[in-house]
Amino acid sequence: MRGGAPKILGIVNITEDSFSDGGKYLEPKSAIARALELADDGAHGVDLGAASSNPEAKQVAPDEEIRRLDPVALALAERGITVSIDTFKPEVQRWAARRRVAYINDIGGFADAAVYADLAHAECKLIVMHSVQRGSRATRVETDAATVIDGVLRFFEERIAALERAGVRRDRLVLDPGMGFFLGANVEPSLHALAEIGRLKKTFGLPIHVSVSRKSFLGTLTGRAHDERGAAALAAELYAASQGVDFIRTHEVRALADGLKVLAALANQ
Repeated sequence: MRGGAPKILGIVNITEDSFSDGGKYLEPKSAIARALELADDGAHGVDLGAASSNPEAKQVAPDEEIRRLDPVALALAERGITVSIDTFKPEVQRWAARRRVAYINDIGGFADAAVYADLAHAECKLIVMHSVQRGSRATRVETDAATVIDGVLRFFEERIAALERAGVRRDRLVLDPGMGFFLGANVEPSLHALAEIGRLKKTFGLPIHVSVSRKSFLGTLTGRAHDERGAAALAAELYAASQGVDFIRTHEVRALADGLKVLAALANQ
């Protein structure tokens, strides 16, 4: 692995309609229990999301998102567990900054400049995700793998510059090229982006975050349903680790933690 093993962020969806686990962790007690389980499995932190981004998901108002997130984030912080908040809404991002979470993870790449002043005064890391939609929904669009990476590079150049102008320190930024529908409905863009992780790191000199867990392109490749894509996701995650990715967001923390241990042991031979 280039540069050491990546940190693992375990996924807890406090939602009704996420593709793979909607409704399972909607109650605070079940979400907290799942987060603690992921921490025991080897997660370095837990990424909490209270609004699904899949194309068929219902809209969730910011106050409802905060209502779902707050007791879980508080309970985990009290237990010393690193918390990431997955949200594209400015109101929820402001709440997360006040809650002093470790990361805010925005699938929209922090598109709303109105929140930049608040983010500039916070200390949390910002996971800036690219998407071909330039929005909050992973709509189905066909894209060209040969040109997707150029779009990713342009997006990060523009967004990093905008955040820095607003006073957000560059060393607080983490970049995510997007995966699955966020890069296109076809398989090739996601595969190409994984192969270009080293180029992204070299271009921007910033940590790279990826989330391939249970994504649509893995289902297309394997013909497996959402809850049957664990082996496919692990293969893609271990490949990303071999390319030098710094953070991997996953549902299957234990499998990834074990896989990374084996890779590290092999690298020491």
